[in-house]
Amino acid sequence: MEILDANVAAEVADKLLEIQAIRLQPEKPFTWASGWKSPIYCDNRLSLSFPKVRTMIKEQLVRSIQHYFPNVEAIAGVATAGIPQGALLANDLDLPFIYVRSKAKGHGMENMIEGKVVPGQKVVVVEDLVSTGGSSLKATQDLLDAGFDVLGMVAIFSYGFDVAAQNFEKAGVKLICLSHYEAMLPMAVQRKYITDDVLESLSEWRKAPAIWKQ
Repeated sequence: MEILDANVAAEVADKLLEIQAIRLQPEKPFTWASGWKSPIYCDNRLSLSFPKVRTMIKEQLVRSIQHYFPNVEAIAGVATAGIPQGALLANDLDLPFIYVRSKAKGHGMENMIEGKVVPGQKVVVVEDLVSTGGSSLKATQDLLDAGFDVLGMVAIFSYGFDVAAQNFEKAGVKLICLSHYEAMLPMAVQRKYITDDVLESLSEWRKAPAIWKQ
């Protein structure tokens, strides 16, 4: 995983904290579907309700694609949160847009991919959030199975798990994120959302989320 720019990473993290798209509760952790205890909950869909933040994120994602994937021919959003972000990017880049479902429709054409499928078309995948990378990489595999040439993926935020980096490397998918957990922590301290004395615990969570607070 790479980030576009350290200054952008800090700015994006700061704005996500400001609009409460990122919530931190180290003393009252969230419980994920996996059973993991987490001090953080990230819902980047909230950024869509804040025009200035939405525009800033869109512009930096466009910049990421133009820099890392200049040969892109189409944009693919990952359902559901990657759909609006992807549509915004495709509109700015004047490119075709498609999206990938988590599972095929149970009726009609039973599509997994919505939009025009063009085998060989060079596509960049758009995600809002990357945790372990499982669902994100499933979407890229669905695109590959349909005949697309997947250049890579861009995302707004990543938790920065080692397992995610390993999964993307194993799959051979380049991931570019605007911001990540490590860039967010100092901004949270600066905004006084957390104190210095809980930083160590929050850093330990990212290293071993499965056993944190157990």
